[in-house]
Amino acid sequence: MSKHNHHHHSLLLSTLLLLSLSLLSPTTQSDYQQQEDTPITRFQKYLRINTAATTFLTTFSASIPNLTIQLLHLTTPQKPLLLTLLGSNPSLPSILLNSHLDSVPTEPNKWSHPPFSAFHSPDGKIFAGGAQDDKCIGLQYLEAIKNRVKDSSFKPLRTIHVSYVPDEEIGGLDEMAKFVKSDVFNGLNVGFVLDVEFRVFYADRTPWNLVIRAGGMPGHGSRMFDNSAMENLIKSVEVVGKFRENQFDLVKAGLAANSEVVSVNPVYGFVMNMQPSEAEAGFDVRLPPTTDPDLLKRRIADEWAPATRNMTYGITEKVPIRDYKGRPLMTPTDDSNPWWSLLITAAGGKLAKLEILPSTTDARFTREMGIPTLGFSPMKYTPILLHDHNEFLKDTVYLVGIKVYEALIKSLSSSEGGS
Repeated sequence: MSKHNHHHHSLLLSTLLLLSLSLLSPTTQSDYQQQEDTPITRFQKYLRINTAATTFLTTFSASIPNLTIQLLHLTTPQKPLLLTLLGSNPSLPSILLNSHLDSVPTEPNKWSHPPFSAFHSPDGKIFAGGAQDDKCIGLQYLEAIKNRVKDSSFKPLRTIHVSYVPDEEIGGLDEMAKFVKSDVFNGLNVGFVLDVEFRVFYADRTPWNLVIRAGGMPGHGSRMFDNSAMENLIKSVEVVGKFRENQFDLVKAGLAANSEVVSVNPVYGFVMNMQPSEAEAGFDVRLPPTTDPDLLKRRIADEWAPATRNMTYGITEKVPIRDYKGRPLMTPTDDSNPWWSLLITAAGGKLAKLEILPSTTDARFTREMGIPTLGFSPMKYTPILLHDHNEFLKDTVYLVGIKVYEALIKSLSSSEGGS
């Protein structure tokens, strides 16, 4: 066989081998999508990080021109990440886009897909823990900034900061609470904060941990005593239950939202096989910002745990219900707040019904500083699955959200109206 024919024969064999391998292992459309670097594939990569670390975010941020990166050293091993896009007039109050790094634990056996696989279904749903709360928002911020800086006409007047903080899901007392009191935060000159939430929230409820304690004569479980510890405690639980029922009736009658009433839920009790000398019950209490805390404390002292029944109580107030000027922790949503008008304009004049968040987020720490703060997330037509099994976000909803943040970033950073 000539050298030329031998070369031709070898080339033919190689081609046939490659063709047969391609037939045995076909490359699907999803394989091509995984190979591409798109907003969706980046979202999937971020979702696959069980506990969100800053490495992925810093790597992506480094690809965005003019975005500076800073790791903060506060109290936990996980370092908060602060990104900054400098405006042309740094003397103007800046914009802070905040989100958190952590996600709640999952129960994989109760999911239809592994909770950190970021499975992308044929109908566009991306399943993962944190898909809604709140890895979507944290990455949408960066995708929106990336798209904005590509546009040569984008000239932000105000500086834009993006913060990623750990431990929001467990209260944020070691991170966001310390961050807002730090010299670094003070130097940011923050005028307005967008925090993470499912719809539009202008306030959070304040959590109290209430423990009611009752005293009485100890004795054998077979004997009966007047004013035993458990008897006194049961009376108090009944009074608290009546208050809870009255509050819940307002919700069921449509007179108030769940977040607009004081919720009181028992969380534990003390039971023994004998009659104890002391017994206690714990309650998770949530106060809307309009609640008078002193009035509620008087009710607790007079009705829920009266000293006349040998009772005491203790309240753990994790966060204040008023800001540093003594005002309720609420962000105005009217013409008195220029940032609100900018948000309405950027959202095309259409926003969901304004709400008080039933639970608590890091937004309370900036509201306590007197900084207007709104919880916001552009997730239209999406069931609320925060902390739930099979949490997902549709790809189309995620992409539309990036466009919404592009408009918000342009509107908020290009205006001189906010203060």
